[in-house]
Amino acid sequence: MPSLGRMPPQDNPDDRIALLQGTLDLLILKTLVLGSCHGQGIARSIQRQSEEVFFVDHGSLYLALQRLEDKKWISAKWGVSENNRKARFYSLTAKGRQQLVEKTSEWQRLTRAMGLILDGRPSSEEV
Repeated sequence: MPSLGRMPPQDNPDDRIALLQGTLDLLILKTLVLGSCHGQGIARSIQRQSEEVFFVDHGSLYLALQRLEDKKWISAKWGVSENNRKARFYSLTAKGRQQLVEKTSEWQRLTRAMGLILDGRPSSEEV
């Protein structure tokens, strides 16, 4: 399975982390809440908002955009980018907004559970 994105190289070139399946979809949906955007802009926004931790591979990005469009979570139309080039601009649909709420809730539950484990706090059953 191809990676959906990866962290930029650190000191060790093998020190890259593949994003979990579905993560890229969620990041795209969240980015599009701010308004329509072309693919390059989406990739830059994710990288900037993650403080340069997430780098979105363009091949993976465009596969994800196509998948989201097929699911009717986003829509696309042709327009002209800020550098005067023809580009597809993607927008969040009502169905996409609903998915964003559901997926965000799932991620918040997951990250809370990971935090509990990583922080090493005993569960209420262990106390």
